[in-house]
Amino acid sequence: MVNEWVYCPRLAYLEWVEGQWAENADTAQGNRVHARGRQSGPPAPDPSEPDPPDMETRRITLASERLGLIAELDVLTLTDGAAIPVDHKKGHRPHVAEGAYLPERVQIAIQGLLLREAGYTCTEGALWYVESRERVRIPLTDELLATALAAASDLRLTAAARHIPPPLDHSPKCTLCSLLPICLPDEVNLFRSGDVPRTPPPPADAAMPLYVQTPGARIGRSGEQLVIAVDGEADRKVAFGKVSELVLAGPVSLTTPALHEAVRREIPIAWMSSGFWFLATTGSRGPRSAVARRAQYSVAAEPLRAMRFARDLVAAKIRNQRTFLRRNWRGEAAEREGLMERLRHLAEKAGQGADRAALLGTEGEAAALYFQAFPSLFTDAARALGTFDYTNRSRRPPADPLNACFSLSYALLTRTWATALEIAGLDPWVGLYHVERPGRPALALDMMEPFRPILADSTVLMAVNNGELGSDAFIRSAGGCALTTPGRRALIAGWERRLDQELSHPVFGYQVSMRRMLHVQARLLVRHLTGEIATYPHYIPR
Repeated sequence: MVNEWVYCPRLAYLEWVEGQWAENADTAQGNRVHARGRQSGPPAPDPSEPDPPDMETRRITLASERLGLIAELDVLTLTDGAAIPVDHKKGHRPHVAEGAYLPERVQIAIQGLLLREAGYTCTEGALWYVESRERVRIPLTDELLATALAAASDLRLTAAARHIPPPLDHSPKCTLCSLLPICLPDEVNLFRSGDVPRTPPPPADAAMPLYVQTPGARIGRSGEQLVIAVDGEADRKVAFGKVSELVLAGPVSLTTPALHEAVRREIPIAWMSSGFWFLATTGSRGPRSAVARRAQYSVAAEPLRAMRFARDLVAAKIRNQRTFLRRNWRGEAAEREGLMERLRHLAEKAGQGADRAALLGTEGEAAALYFQAFPSLFTDAARALGTFDYTNRSRRPPADPLNACFSLSYALLTRTWATALEIAGLDPWVGLYHVERPGRPALALDMMEPFRPILADSTVLMAVNNGELGSDAFIRSAGGCALTTPGRRALIAGWERRLDQELSHPVFGYQVSMRRMLHVQARLLVRHLTGEIATYPHYIPR
């Protein structure tokens, strides 16, 4: 961590204080380099022994309460009574005057200090660069040792103060950092200095959610694969590495070995009812700390801060409803203009809401206008079916096919947001606008509001207008309507396609998929709640 602090203070803070971690190709390569020497060697001799033998050993852990430091040495060599710590590094030796960059030299200095504290004579260390197979000598000068101790002290004080260091400013280090999607350096700097963000690198892998909804399906593990067994069908096998999330709907069983491996790999497991109501998540990849949650609970307990957030949230939702209707309108032009004006007025009214009751009234008024206008977005072919005749929004149970589609798409959006929030370190059950109730992920419901028209409703509209859903995709019973299993599969497929669509972020300007957009917004919410950015930038496309 002292190495990380010298390299980038914000990186060290995120990893050590907030417990954040993400892997990329560079970190994986570094792990492989260290894994080659994982086996421990013989114990090092006591430094008080007279004439200790020359030897080499591996995996030595040293600690000092006085210095407040701990380190694991890759290799320790003892020659003529002097101890030399050797640290393995991936890549090639850098061609710099000091032989290595300062963070690596500081890391060796920490190891040297700990060896001296243990009673060994240590005047130098070394770095072994695996790819170029070169060993670089690092003299332990007084200046280097003082720099290492000062860095350790600064890190310790910053951690105690719980004050995150600012991000680097357009540093080339950021583009290679595995924590880039968590740190959001350019995005945070936009609010600090107005600098235009760079386009983020593509995601590290192409893993996708795996949905299992067949009643009685059993999911087990075979080596590196998930095995899905359904009576009367051939087993299906999916590699763990291709699964970004496991979504289990209804009476589907998961074996303990499969569960353990999914949790070990930090693959979130979303548990849904047979009707796709969100129940809970397991094994999300959240940070190993409560920094974000503490900030969230603090804001939730302050009515004024929560109300400011809620006003902006409802206003953003109404603006997005207005944008969605304007983009997809197929009805009379005069009717559209009147509707656009009314929704614009309601968005402004929401931004000035006096209290939660007033916000709910404004949101409800906008929703009534929005859903009444929804049939004006259908193609002539979709209207001719007669399947999607619609009067108003209804649920529990949905009264007609269109409401059944809305209910499923909102359940998918709730689950997706709940997972994104947990990965970001937030509690999806404690909201800032929605009231907390048992079994209700209030913050997920908050965050999904502006995305209902942009993600969920657009998925439904595409599926209807493209002819992916017909009358045979629905079943009516007990006064309600539900999607059949093939109908659910078709809508879920449309939902996943929508998440993969790329578009420009309205604030930052770069192209990003909707799937990644949700995680960017969740991380920005953390930055807002912790006080790093003053205003949360709701997603409002132009």
